Amino acid sequence: MYIPEFNRVEDRAISLAFMRANPFAILISSSDKGPFATHLPLLVRDEGNSLTLRGHFAKGNAHCSLIEQGKESLVIFHGPHAYISPRLYEIRESVPTWNYATVHAYGKGRILADDADRKQILADLISQFDSSYYTQWQSFGDDYRERMLRHIVAFEIQVTRVETKFKLSQNRTKTEQENVIKALSGSNDSAASAVATLMREHGLGRP
Repeated sequence: MYIPEFNRVEDRAISLAFMRANPFAILISSSDKGPFATHLPLLVRDEGNSLTLRGHFAKGNAHCSLIEQGKESLVIFHGPHAYISPRLYEIRESVPTWNYATVHAYGKGRILADDADRKQILADLISQFDSSYYTQWQSFGDDYRERMLRHIVAFEIQVTRVETKFKLSQNRTKTEQENVIKALSGSNDSAASAVATLMREHGLGRP
């Protein structure tokens, strides 16, 4: 990913927090026909020097076999984004751009064939995204739950490299950053207002 130095984020904690706040990711792996992508929610597990991503595919998804080939995959965690008009800049001779934040995680995946792993990943996903549903899931008959579990394939990716880019008008003046924040904050677009919030959180604009 192209990252100008003023847009690069090196703080591991910031990257992890962003991934967890934006867990619906795009997993991209190589196939004989070219790149193959799957959109899916992921669990982010940080254990000191080890960072892993866990999730599951539908059994019919071709990504199951691609993961088993052991090639490097790319996972894109994408956050808020917004169009930035040049009218917000102090210099008339300016061009439009787009502000956004993203994390790219690279690594090799493997299928988790053990039933215990599959059940644990499903339990963890339910707990993270809809904890109130877990009791309902547990109340279903064993036959139904086992049948549903047979339709998914669990996997994990050992992350070897992370690239984080926050393009938030860091190269503009404080006045211009403030203009951008105020314009985005007043937007009815939740993605645009979220960019304004992110800019504030990272100390951009006027104090």
